[in-house]
Amino acid sequence: RTMLINSDKKGLLTVGDRDPRVTKIGYYLRKSKLDELPQLFNVLLGEMSLVGPRPEVRKYVDLYSKDDMQVLSVRPGITDYASIHFRNENEILKGATNPEKKYIDEIMPIKLNLNKKYISEKGFIKDIKIIFSTIASIFK
Repeated sequence: RTMLINSDKKGLLTVGDRDPRVTKIGYYLRKSKLDELPQLFNVLLGEMSLVGPRPEVRKYVDLYSKDDMQVLSVRPGITDYASIHFRNENEILKGATNPEKKYIDEIMPIKLNLNKKYISEKGFIKDIKIIFSTIASIFK
């Protein structure tokens, strides 16, 4: 297990490097991004692609504007511009007095804009660049 039982009742966002809801093994898996490997099965099943907008929690999708909904028109991916840009999202949220408000007001709009950028530019070469950028960001 990577999360403690019923941890979702304490919030949907993981905050900081030592979120008490995350087990020691889960912390390592998240830090190294190894927790993303099971999603490769979703890619093999055709439910996801390697590159595309990351799936968002329903609670936050309900806040999307009509224009934002276009990010749901493409197959979700394991990585995208936002994954690279917000690699340290939990660290950003750690210092916030209200992490969820900060996520909704500041981070989510940037993620949506990056997802829209991907949709307008998507292509094989762009996907390859995003994959390599993701791999490079893991080793930073």
